[in-house]
Amino acid sequence: MDRIEREVVIEAPVERVWELVTQAEHLGRWFGDAGAEVDLRPGGAMSLSWEEHGTVRGRIEAVEPRRLFSFRWGREEPAPGNSTLVEFTLAGEGAGTRLRVVESGFEQLDVPVEQQRAKHEDNTEGWRIELGELREYSAKVAA
Repeated sequence: MDRIEREVVIEAPVERVWELVTQAEHLGRWFGDAGAEVDLRPGGAMSLSWEEHGTVRGRIEAVEPRRLFSFRWGREEPAPGNSTLVEFTLAGEGAGTRLRVVESGFEQLDVPVEQQRAKHEDNTEGWRIELGELREYSAKVAA
């Protein structure tokens, strides 16, 4: 129950998928629906906003262009105990890109076990939805 792992193949080159998962103009459309801000560097701040869910704050952990993008996120300034770690790993697959998402750290959240489980369940469904939206979005935007 400490991690969520999902993979999806996007019919776009790695360079393009990298832009879609790291640039605010794209994240604020397929991931959030009310905008995003990204300071794309380790230690950089980010935020993702949704009309229905409000804004989540993030702190970038790693940036390895076209290969790895990771961040911690939560409702407050991300720190151990109040945030989980999200890692996007990209790899070329034919003419497309295999995108792997791992979110971990649910069991380290400073909340009761029931709340840890609920967040894990919510985010498990959330990643299923969001990666579907990324696949649809990638097909709509120009390469």
